[in-house]
Amino acid sequence: MQFISEDIIEAVVEALEESEETPEMQIEQLEKEQPMLLAYLANEQFDTLTEEERSYLFYLTWVMYQSAKSSEQVKVLPMITEDALGEAEEANWETYLDNTSKDFRRRLDPFFEATEQEDLLAFLEDALIDDDDATITEVGRDLLFIGLKTVMDCIVDN
Repeated sequence: MQFISEDIIEAVVEALEESEETPEMQIEQLEKEQPMLLAYLANEQFDTLTEEERSYLFYLTWVMYQSAKSSEQVKVLPMITEDALGEAEEANWETYLDNTSKDFRRRLDPFFEATEQEDLLAFLEDALIDDDDATITEVGRDLLFIGLKTVMDCIVDN
């Protein structure tokens, strides 16, 4: 997949802020275009997230999804499979848990070293650390990161 630049991500975020599209409309579109991705986001593993964190999970997924579609200039990305999601999530947890640093940013270093989508990963990192509008618990941040990194892997590597 083509590199998803910070400019593309920012343009998508701005377009979403100006859009009259509701989260429900976005979920409906995701259900039509990527049913396995939506099923993954609705999985019980995310039940420990607060309602705000769960909404943020969907929002950040939508930003990544729209950014990937914008970068490729395509209407529909290839279908994401359950196997691809499972494999990506397992690899992400393994990488995350292998790093014993207590500092969240340091725990992400191996992910940055292994990705070609540095801007997209930096967007996720910033969203989970620097967003003053989102209240994210420490446990929620870990789960959100792994879930979002899994989604990112499947969107950009599909």
